[in-house]
Amino acid sequence: MDAPVQGPVFLIETERITPNPQQPRRHFDEEGIRELANSIREFGIIQPLVVTKLERVTETGTEVSYQLIAGERRLLASKMVGLERVPAIVRSVELDRERLELAIVENIQRVDLSPIEAARAYAKLQDQFGLTQREIGARLGKSRESVANTMRLLSLPNQVQEAVGRGKVSESQARMLLMVSDMAAQQSLFEDILKSNVSVRELKSRIRKTNERIASSEVAKESGSDPEIALVERELEEALGTRVKVERVGATGKITIAFYSPEELHGIVDRLRERHEPEVPEGSQPVL
Repeated sequence: MDAPVQGPVFLIETERITPNPQQPRRHFDEEGIRELANSIREFGIIQPLVVTKLERVTETGTEVSYQLIAGERRLLASKMVGLERVPAIVRSVELDRERLELAIVENIQRVDLSPIEAARAYAKLQDQFGLTQREIGARLGKSRESVANTMRLLSLPNQVQEAVGRGKVSESQARMLLMVSDMAAQQSLFEDILKSNVSVRELKSRIRKTNERIASSEVAKESGSDPEIALVERELEEALGTRVKVERVGATGKITIAFYSPEELHGIVDRLRERHEPEVPEGSQPVL
């Protein structure tokens, strides 16, 4: 259910309202828009749109228009019905950064974004406006780890991202595909999901077998390599959620852990600490 919006409500001409170019949502269900239009035709718009006022100086004076912050589905449905004016709350927003943040928050509150739409919106906040993953999470009421995991979906091939965006592949399934480094094997598993809607449990089993097979194949190609090392790499990757390389020289060696941002590095360290922190029995006192 939509959260109530505070502020005076104005009737604004529909033709004066333009979509927000920072709107993270890209796909709108046509059938859902038609159903909303029928509801608006019968009951009117119950929840006002949220817009920001834009002014442009012209030769004949000042031209006023409005840019949408939240309510694009309602705007599309209103145009379908043929409404000349729609109820809207006008917010004073000066900066593009604030408009983007408001658009993301408002849309998440009303209709859940697809994981890919959310990932692209987070990436824009990070790359274009310099927010860290922790700051993004704080604004949206999510953990840094949740934001980081969603953003990792953008490393998937475009066709997989498109399938996730349209709901053909779940976010959990997509995250598991990230654990397959071999692109041909990843594509094969992706096609299996589309054909038979493989469950997360079954997909996990297939990925483990696939990675074991790939590891064994790599071992066969590399003289002196150890299949056990390849399996350890896969287990570490599953535990840490990132690429891991184990190199052994005799009885010694090194482990290389990949990370793609300072926030992701902190997340890896946090997961390592969680796995190795000793459990304190209930009621016991710390030793000083």
